[in-house]
Amino acid sequence: MDRGLLTFWAWQLIAALAINVIVQAMQIGAYAARLAGVRTGRIATSISLFNLFVTASRLATLFYTLMLGPLSDRAGNLVRNAQAHLKEASPAAAVALHHEIAVAQHLFEWQLRLIVVAGTIGTILGALLLPMFTYLYVRGVRSFERTRSLPHSMIRLLDVRVALDVVRHLRIPPLRELRGFSARRLPKRLLVFNVVVTGIYAIGVVAAYYASVLDVNVARTALGISGIVNGIGTIAFTFFVDPTSSIIVDETVKGERPYEDVRAMVFYLALTAIVGWILSQLILDPAADLIAFVARLVNHGH
Repeated sequence: MDRGLLTFWAWQLIAALAINVIVQAMQIGAYAARLAGVRTGRIATSISLFNLFVTASRLATLFYTLMLGPLSDRAGNLVRNAQAHLKEASPAAAVALHHEIAVAQHLFEWQLRLIVVAGTIGTILGALLLPMFTYLYVRGVRSFERTRSLPHSMIRLLDVRVALDVVRHLRIPPLRELRGFSARRLPKRLLVFNVVVTGIYAIGVVAAYYASVLDVNVARTALGISGIVNGIGTIAFTFFVDPTSSIIVDETVKGERPYEDVRAMVFYLALTAIVGWILSQLILDPAADLIAFVARLVNHGH
């Protein structure tokens, strides 16, 4: 095994960290579309902008996943080469090879855990920037109503004056304001499901890549399972989180709920998303083991 390849701070890792921070901040920022929809009364237009943000963040996720490839290839090749020498190795050499395999897998695991930490930081950053995102959505809705062109409205963001105006609305919500949000009128299952769905989404890709290194013989199958895991997370969000939050917004627009309920919902969705990312660290190992097991089952189920 070439120990020179066992480098933790590869440029791909740094790129994955940066991209994940941005992607998760955008995901949380998309929650602000609901606030903007209620504030402007343009729910459908706000949903269009929400879909634009979510689509852009998912596109960026593809670049983040691309950065995981070289990291897993490097670790997987080291493990594969060490395993190839095990059959002919002496007992002492076998012990050394097993140690090298463990080192390569452990290093890759901590690279992935750091990427999850970056996602957590991005989620927190997005939550803190929600006032700015809300103002950005409100401006986007009003600009779209004037121009009737979404691309033109997006290009307006490149205007220096517009960008500076948005930045001026950058503020960190004071603690007393955060304490004022009450979850009393929010469905508790909404918040619980958001924690679970976020936790699944947070480790769907990284657990599959980790599984591909834990068992290099089924690496490609393990990577294919990541799409299934994320698909389950997306379906769960569509079934359990999005409809309930949409109903709260609709009730607010019809005057059946106060505007503060929507603000509280957005706050607690962001908070539970942060909790989901933190808890995802606990399920990374069992999730990777489960994916590796399923991959072996699919390969050798005959």
